Amino acid sequence: MAIEAELKAVVRDPEGVLQRLEDAHGPGRAEVYRDTYYDAPDGSLMGADRELRIRTVHGPDSTRTVLTYKGARVDEASGSKPEAETGVEDADAAHEIVRGLGFVERLAFEKRCRNYAFTADGRDLLATLVRVPEIDGTFLEVETVAADEAGLPAALAVVRTVLAGLGIGGDDLTTGQYTDAVTAVRGSRT
Repeated sequence: MAIEAELKAVVRDPEGVLQRLEDAHGPGRAEVYRDTYYDAPDGSLMGADRELRIRTVHGPDSTRTVLTYKGARVDEASGSKPEAETGVEDADAAHEIVRGLGFVERLAFEKRCRNYAFTADGRDLLATLVRVPEIDGTFLEVETVAADEAGLPAALAVVRTVLAGLGIGGDDLTTGQYTDAVTAVRGSRT
C-alpha cells in the first residue's frame, strides 16, 4: 500500500502563507470537506491508530465522495500512514455499506480547505490550508505519495523543502490529529 508522506504545521501567518501559495501556484481551490470517521464497535480500529473515513468534498462546481482507509503510522516524526482511497459514486450508499459491515460512526466534522496541486522535484504534491471551525488556528498540510517505507524519507524531504519555501519551520510542525482535537473540544463542552 502506498504511503501518504505528509507533514502538518500550525500556520502563524495565514495571510503570508496564503499569499506565497497564490504567488507560486495560482489561485487555490476552495473546498469544504465533510469527514465521517468509522470504527469497530469496540474501538479497535482507532485504538490501533487506523482510520476508516468517508469524506464528501463540496467544491464550487462539484461534489465528490472518497472512501479512505489509513493503516497505523509508519513514521512517528511525521505521522505518515499507509493509505488506500477510492472515489465513491453514492455517498449515502457508502455510509450504508460501512454501517452494514458493522462499523459505527465515531466522529464527523467539517474542514474548510484551500487546495494547491503542483509538482516539485518530480513529485505531485498537494498543499492544503485548513481551518476546522471547532479548533483554533489555521493549519497547512503538504503531502505527496511514497511507494513504500523505503521511499518515505525522500518524499518527506521534498515536503520539508516546500514547507520551508512557504516560511514554515520545524518548530511549526505538529503530528496532532484533527480527530483528537475535535474530540477534546466536544468533550470539554459536556
